[in-house]
Amino acid sequence: MSGVGKVVCVTGASGYIASWLVKLLLQRGYTVKATVTNLSDKNKVAHLNELEGAEERLHLFEANLMGDGSFDPAVHGCEGVFHIASPAFLEVTDPQVELIEQAVKGTLNVLKSCSKVPSVRRVVLTSSLAAVMFNRSLKDPNVIIDEKWFSDPVFCEEIKAWYCLAKTLAEEAAWVFSKQNGIDLVVINPSYVIGPLLQPILNYTSKTFLNVIKENKAFPWPFYQLVDVRDVAQAHVVAFENPSASGRYILIERTLNHSETLEILQKLYPSLDLPKISTAEDPTFQVCNKKALDLGIVFTPSEVSLKDMVESLKEKNFLT
Repeated sequence: MSGVGKVVCVTGASGYIASWLVKLLLQRGYTVKATVTNLSDKNKVAHLNELEGAEERLHLFEANLMGDGSFDPAVHGCEGVFHIASPAFLEVTDPQVELIEQAVKGTLNVLKSCSKVPSVRRVVLTSSLAAVMFNRSLKDPNVIIDEKWFSDPVFCEEIKAWYCLAKTLAEEAAWVFSKQNGIDLVVINPSYVIGPLLQPILNYTSKTFLNVIKENKAFPWPFYQLVDVRDVAQAHVVAFENPSASGRYILIERTLNHSETLEILQKLYPSLDLPKISTAEDPTFQVCNKKALDLGIVFTPSEVSLKDMVESLKEKNFLT
C-alpha cells in the first residue's frame, strides 16, 4: 500500500521509535501529523524537519499526554493513528505520577480523540514485551511466551517493576476503551529496542549501551530480548496497512545474555574496554515471534543492530 494521499498521526514523534516511524511514513508518501511536547525545543523537532519529505508532508503539533483534548487537532482528518508517546525510563521517585498516570491517561486521551474522528480506521499502539511476560506463570526451558501472555499488574507492583506496570495498565486500558468505542486497535509489543538513533539525545536503551561501552558498567539485566528500531517502525506500518493485522504482535529478533552481547561487541570493536562478566545467565523460557513473522516482518540480525547503534553513538559524538 502506498501512503500517497493518506494522512496519519504519530504521537511522541521526537522519540527513538517514533522518529524512525515518521521517516518511514514520509518515505512511503504519507502526510504525517506528528505531536511533540514542545515545538520550541530543537532537540524534539530539528531532526524531524530534516527528514526527506518533511517540508511538504510533515505537520508538527504540540500535545500533552495529560491534557484532555490535547490530541484532537493532530488526530482530526487522519486515517490512521500511531500512539507511541509514553514515558520510558526505569528510575522514578513517584511511579504513579511519573509513569503510570502519564502512560494510562495519555493512552486514553489519544483514544478519546480518535473516537471523535470518523475517518480514523485503525489505531496502532506501541506497548512492550514488558506488558506480556511479567507474571507468576511458571517459566522453564519448555515454556514459550507468545501474544496470549499478559503481565500481572499485582505482580509488577509487588516487584516494583514500575515501567512494566505502566505499560501493562496502559495496554489494558486501551483494549477496554477500544472495544467499548468500536476502535480497530492493533498493539505492537517490542522487546529491548536497539539500533541507530535519529534523535540528537540519548534514549534509555542507547544510554544503557553507552554506559557499558564508555563507563565499563555491566548491563542492568542478565539477558536481553533484542529487536532493531527500524524493524519496530516497519512493523507499525505493516500493522496499519495490512487489513488482516489484528491483536498483538511480539517483536523480537533473539535473546542474548551478558556474555553473548559483550562477545559480539568485542568482535566488532576489539579496542573497547568492556566489562568482564564471569557468569552467563541464560533465560529459562522462550519468546515466540511467529505471529510477527507471519505478518511479513523481517528481523535485522542483532549483530547488525548492535554495530549500527555503536556507529550512531560515535557519529553523534556520544562515543569517541
